[in-house]
Amino acid sequence: MALPEKTILFAKRRPIRFCLLCMLLLYAANIGRCLVWPPMWNLADENPTSTAFMDYRQDQWQAEDKTVKVSWTWRSLSRISPNLRRAVIVAEDSTFWEHHGFDWEGIRVALDKNLDRGRLSAGGSTITQQLAKNLYLSPEKSVTRKLQEAILTCRLEMNLSKDRILELYLNVVEWGKGVYGAEAAARRYF
Repeated sequence: MALPEKTILFAKRRPIRFCLLCMLLLYAANIGRCLVWPPMWNLADENPTSTAFMDYRQDQWQAEDKTVKVSWTWRSLSRISPNLRRAVIVAEDSTFWEHHGFDWEGIRVALDKNLDRGRLSAGGSTITQQLAKNLYLSPEKSVTRKLQEAILTCRLEMNLSKDRILELYLNVVEWGKGVYGAEAAARRYF
């Protein structure tokens, strides 16, 4: 498929603008793909076999030439202590049951702290946002990743119950070097 004549003329006359426009379109497409990919319908009743965060850590350890034993045992929410569930919610996201993926007050407080300190030091991420990051993204701190996380958070909240979001979170979050999920953490530390 050939480019239209007007596009070719624009690219020849204003190559810098053309390149910037192409980069902007690619950037928007990268963010926009989170609207449809990855599919989330399967998370309602299927447990993930790995996460982007686990893969990221594995690549990190390989680059450092380290061998880390990974511990990960899946447990249904009903088999995870209610006390642990409450403790995680209180520590990580006290408004988990009330919000739809975002704690706007927590985000405002984190933003104020970051502006006061002049750097990104405080986060206002909810359990759902952390789950989106763990399942599909990296720990990188960038505007692009935050936008992707926001889209994925909305999709998780629309497609999954709060109980399922909590179950996924408690089973995939990193609890120490190579330790993923509450069950693996309980076995490692207790």
